[in-house]
Amino acid sequence: MLGEYRISGRRASDIAGSVERGVASGDLAPGHVLPPMRELALQLGVNPNTVAAAYRTLRERGVIETAGRRGSRVRPRPASTARGSLRVEAPPGVRDLGDGNPDPALLPPLGPALAAASEAYARRPGMYGDAPVLPELAELVRAGLDSDGVPAGPVVLASGSLDAIERVLSAHLRPGDAVAVEDPGWGALLDLIPALGMHAVPVALDDEGPLPGDVERALGAGARALVVTDRAQNPTGAAVGDARAAELRSVLAGHPGVLLIEDDHGHAIVDLPVHPLAGVTERWAFVRSVSKAYGPDLRLAVLTGDALTVDRVTGRQHLGPGWVSGLLQRTVLHLWASGAVDPVEVARSYGRRRDAVVRALGERGVTAYGRTGMNVWVPVSDETGAVARMLHAGWAVAPGARFRMTSPQGVRLTVSPLSAADVEPLADAVAAAARPARPVSYG
Repeated sequence: MLGEYRISGRRASDIAGSVERGVASGDLAPGHVLPPMRELALQLGVNPNTVAAAYRTLRERGVIETAGRRGSRVRPRPASTARGSLRVEAPPGVRDLGDGNPDPALLPPLGPALAAASEAYARRPGMYGDAPVLPELAELVRAGLDSDGVPAGPVVLASGSLDAIERVLSAHLRPGDAVAVEDPGWGALLDLIPALGMHAVPVALDDEGPLPGDVERALGAGARALVVTDRAQNPTGAAVGDARAAELRSVLAGHPGVLLIEDDHGHAIVDLPVHPLAGVTERWAFVRSVSKAYGPDLRLAVLTGDALTVDRVTGRQHLGPGWVSGLLQRTVLHLWASGAVDPVEVARSYGRRRDAVVRALGERGVTAYGRTGMNVWVPVSDETGAVARMLHAGWAVAPGARFRMTSPQGVRLTVSPLSAADVEPLADAVAAAARPARPVSYG
């Protein structure tokens, strides 16, 4: 029932906008059933095809869902609800392995870098009209990209990887366009795509990254963009190897008009080399963030890509925040130039913990995945039950619903807080929690 709210509009975009306003105001609450298309068309005096187009737009934006003869209704969880809210709060005495944060002990001290940035600012404060990227930082970034085989391209900055990805998607795609994404994959990205009015198409993956056959299927079905995580994929830890990269480049070569976005999530925390896919399609972008290795509060990601993509991103950024703070840029520049983080040692530290957990689970007959990075993905038959049993055993883990579209159920463990003494008790708890619940007879 719609209650007192009346949908209005003569064009599909106006009708869709009216529904969205009702959802935003709370007048159309989750679960409210919308009028049948022909009925609404009669009320508004428009062609039923116009209402059908409006409903299609609302479905693609994640505002409504259609359940056959039961009609269309406002989604129980609108797209504006972040998957990050699907988390388990760790009560006192429970270890939190669900937040996805890096180990604070592996983050560099910021005092020297902040002092250097402050001294530089005292000599020359940042002003309107300055170059949006410090030349010294751009040179250092470009040198690192060159050494990793990333194609030549200008360097711009964004406020983290998600901000960069959003800007690139918005530069080329429009509401209703399909974006191929890894499944399971980064929950924030899975939220972002419908928030932009786009449609996410799931692509399965293994330890080597996206499966070429699934990528071909998604692109062949009309996906206009593909987002790939090169290393330390969240939540599975997958990393694209040389052979898989060659296969994916071959697939992309058959779809030169597709927008490719690569997220090098494992930069400075993974000791495996990166194998870029960029350069095969006409439009591409390659993103690196400082968050995992240097600290989540350092909201800076570097972005390069083809000239048109970078130009569009830069132009739109000028009309918004303008630039990423020069103080932050100088802080990151000092951290990078001074070698404040030893990527090899950081990778070894996470690797020891991650490999120990995977090995201990394997010894208990539990399959787990975690090739790189700080996360371990454990498939389970009942993730709600597994999360509850883990919490009862003293461990809070991330439910797989935060990361899944159509892939099987699972839970994610972040190994950052673990010590060597934690591995065996954790493995025991996971093994017990991952087992299917025994049937109960009420005869």
